[in-house]
Amino acid sequence: MAAVSCPFNIPPLTFQRKKTATKTRLVFAMLRSSANSCSTKSIAVASPQTLPRVSPYSLQYEQGKVGAVPDGGVSKTSISAMEYLTSILTSKVYDVAVESPLQHAAKLSERLGVDIWLKREDAQPVFSFKLRGAYNMMAKLPKEQLEQGVICSSAGNHAQGVALAAKTLGCDAVIVMPVTTPRIKWESVKRLGATVVLVGDSYDEAQAYAIKRSVKENRTFIPPFDHPDVISGQGTVGLEIVRQLYSPIHAIFVPVGGGGLIAGIAAYVKRVLPEVRIIGVEPSDANAMALSLHHGERVRLDQVGGFADGVAVKEVGIEPFRICKELIDGVVLVDRNAICSSIKDMFEEKRSILEPAGALALAGAEAYCRYYNLKDANVVAITSGANMNFDRLSLVTEITNLGRQQETMLTTFIPDEPKSNKQFRELVGTRH
Repeated sequence: MAAVSCPFNIPPLTFQRKKTATKTRLVFAMLRSSANSCSTKSIAVASPQTLPRVSPYSLQYEQGKVGAVPDGGVSKTSISAMEYLTSILTSKVYDVAVESPLQHAAKLSERLGVDIWLKREDAQPVFSFKLRGAYNMMAKLPKEQLEQGVICSSAGNHAQGVALAAKTLGCDAVIVMPVTTPRIKWESVKRLGATVVLVGDSYDEAQAYAIKRSVKENRTFIPPFDHPDVISGQGTVGLEIVRQLYSPIHAIFVPVGGGGLIAGIAAYVKRVLPEVRIIGVEPSDANAMALSLHHGERVRLDQVGGFADGVAVKEVGIEPFRICKELIDGVVLVDRNAICSSIKDMFEEKRSILEPAGALALAGAEAYCRYYNLKDANVVAITSGANMNFDRLSLVTEITNLGRQQETMLTTFIPDEPKSNKQFRELVGTRH
C-alpha cells in the first residue's frame, strides 16, 4: 500500500494500485485509526483519471422504471462496513445539523394509494443536507489544518454547508462557485461569513480554480461528495429514517448528483435493514450514476442538463460509486415535467417550495409508484434542498402546467413577409 502525496490537503485517504493488462486503477483504501473509525492519519489523492465519455441520452428508459441495476459486486477496500456504521453512529453532525422531521404526505398518499413519507432535509439550517457531510469532515481535521483555512468548489448547497461549518469551527473559508450559481445561494454563503469567488461557467472550472488556490494558500480542500467522512455525515440521514419510521419500509428514494448522499444512506440502511430498497433518482439529462452502473465503471458525461443544478455533475465520485455498485437497487430517471410537478405537489402538501434537485427524489418516488402500481407500502423520499431563486418559480409553474396538460404550447415560424401576421391570425381563428 503506497501513500500518494497530496497537492491540496485532502485528508485522510490512501490509495491502493491494482494493475490490469490495460490500465492502472486507483482504489480508495483507508488507514484505520486506533479508534477503528473512518478518520485517518495521512493525506493522499489520486491523479486525475481519464474516464470514458458518454452521452446522457445513450441510456434512457421509461419514467418510474428501476434501471441501471448494479451487479452487487464487492470491491476490495480497507474501509469495512463496520467502519462506516461506526463512523455514522459517532458522527459529529448534530453540532450544527438538526434531526430533520419525517412527515407523512397525506394528499399524495391518498392519490397514489401508498404511504409517502418526506424526509425534510430542506428544513436544515442551510435548507439542504449538505451541511452534514461538510461539518463531519471538517470537525475531524487537526487544529493546525483548520487554522490554515478551508476551500471548496460548489454550485451552492455544499458551499453553504462548508461556510456554516467554518463559522461554527472558527476557521476561514473560501468558497468557489460558478458564475451561473443562483444569486440566493452565493448571497447566503456571504452572509455566513465566507469569502465567495465566482469563477467559470461550470463546476469543473470552479473546482480547478479551487484546487489551484488550495495549493497556493495551503488550505484544506473539502470535497462535496467523494470522501468517506463526507459520506458518513450524509449517512446520518439513513440512521434517522430507520429510527423514525417503525413500520416496514418498501423503498427509500434518494437524489443523486455525485453520489455522496445515496452512498451514505445505503452504507447504513443496507447493513441494518437489508430488505429495504435504496433507489437513486436522477434527471434524464444528468444521469452519471445510472450510466456508470450500466457500464460497470465510472464514466463522464459529455454534456449535462442544468435544470436541477444541485445534481448537475458530469461524473460521480470514486468512493460513492464503489458503495453504490455494491449496495443500491438501481436508478429511476425523471424529466423536467416530473420534477416541476413534484415541486407543486410539495407546495400543495406542506406549503414548502423545493428547488428542482430537492424535489428529485419525490418525483422518482411518484413515478415508481405509478409504474409498478405499488399499493399499501411505505415509501420514503428525501426532500434534499430548498435553495431556489424566486424568479424561477414562473418557469416551474409553466413547465408544471404543460406537463399536466393544463396548458398547451404552440410553436410556429412566421416568414418575414408583408401580411404574414395577418395570415397567421386568420389561420388560427378568433379566440373565444
